[in-house]
Amino acid sequence: MRYRTLGLCLLILFVAIGGCSGDLTKTPEFDGQRAYQYLVDQVGFGPRVPGTEASAKCRDYLYRFFDSLKIAVDSQEFNFFDPYSAREIRMVNIIASVTPIGTDTRSRVLLMAHYDSRPRAEHSVDPAMQERPIDGANDGASGVAVLMELANLFAAKPPAIGIDIALVDGEDWGKESDHDLYMLGSREFARHNIRNRYKYGIVVDMVGDKDQNIYKEAYSEMYAAKLNDLVFATAAKLGVHTFIDSVKYTIQDDHLSLITAGVPSVDIIDFDYPYWHTVQDTSDKCSGESLANVGRVLATILYSGRESIE
Repeated sequence: MRYRTLGLCLLILFVAIGGCSGDLTKTPEFDGQRAYQYLVDQVGFGPRVPGTEASAKCRDYLYRFFDSLKIAVDSQEFNFFDPYSAREIRMVNIIASVTPIGTDTRSRVLLMAHYDSRPRAEHSVDPAMQERPIDGANDGASGVAVLMELANLFAAKPPAIGIDIALVDGEDWGKESDHDLYMLGSREFARHNIRNRYKYGIVVDMVGDKDQNIYKEAYSEMYAAKLNDLVFATAAKLGVHTFIDSVKYTIQDDHLSLITAGVPSVDIIDFDYPYWHTVQDTSDKCSGESLANVGRVLATILYSGRESIE
């Protein structure tokens, strides 16, 4: 996950979206423990730093997962010149496309998470650990795990809307002061004419913390307020009390790539995480219950049958 930033001005077009309501009784059950196992599986490959063997193995695992569900999956490859090592690094976005139960395949929504983990643990207290890559159990694997379990639901009961699941690479590459070296995968994804492809986007990041507290994120509120309202109103209806309906953080994350490309998007993130960018970001800090809180909210919205929020 990204860093906090204050006072960053984005000159981007606001796309207005409105509210909707869905029948909560029609939503399939989200399995938080199965999602947690997906988190553990990813961490088991080791730090998924772009260009490493662990990253490639995790990527193969994700391809096999979507293939097993008979969900079409494609890749979006790009080369990134790394100024730190003066070498080119191959990065790969994974895009799984869910066919809706209806006949209209043109209207789609986007779900996004990053599957890479950070190549350095600069917030570790021990200086000897600060250049080590992190497991990224919460910061990376948790968002992917939620979207994987949602894919299980979509395969068993196709939704009424088309959904793309984008698992992006290189989100967490840059050093803290190098703002242009973050969000590499989502920036590449956004370059491919997505403005008219998606009605809205939802980014899921750092949602597995056992001590979950998810506040509204400031850019999400600024540029997609009604979608943000829907997310938190749905959580309230479901009795998911770890969603707190107030703005606390302003965060640069993958949703900014989507917003600047013209897709109204929100970031669902729990930034109150003491193990952020440390070697202690491990599976034991996460829980299936926290993953299920987010998964239930998203499933309810996505099974409401609307491709837009009006």
